[in-house]
Amino acid sequence: MFRARFRERVRTVSGGEVAGILVAVFWAILVSFLAVALARLAQTLRATTKLVADVTDQAVPLLADASQAVRSAQTQIDRVDAIASDVQEVTSNASALSTTVASTFGGPLVKVAAFGYGVRRALGGRKEDAPAGPTRRTVIVGRTVPAARRGRRNRGNAEK
Repeated sequence: MFRARFRERVRTVSGGEVAGILVAVFWAILVSFLAVALARLAQTLRATTKLVADVTDQAVPLLADASQAVRSAQTQIDRVDAIASDVQEVTSNASALSTTVASTFGGPLVKVAAFGYGVRRALGGRKEDAPAGPTRRTVIVGRTVPAARRGRRNRGNAEK
């Protein structure tokens, strides 16, 4: 009796029904994986949003400091430019003064020095150790041979 009732309740499953069950299980697993992936993606997006907010909070003061540093550097560059133009003006003035002094005193000083040399030469006479005239040299195949040394004294290591 039990078997008869059981056979009435148990029914055989066709191939189409098995395929339908397999497809339903596959879709359930696929939806589960997609749900997990979406949950992780949502978690990643939350973390990214928090990171961007933190970076923004830190970047704004840094940009303000950088802007202040650039303004300060520009002020210093303006000061250096003013100093450089002043130095250029002083240099041109010094050059003009040097030219004026050279033209005013240079010619007369050269004349005075030449006159003093002439007077010294005239009053001092000729020195004994001064050469009598230009020395004569003979060139032989790329070498220079000194003229004969007549009556010269030995001057130490200078002529050796």
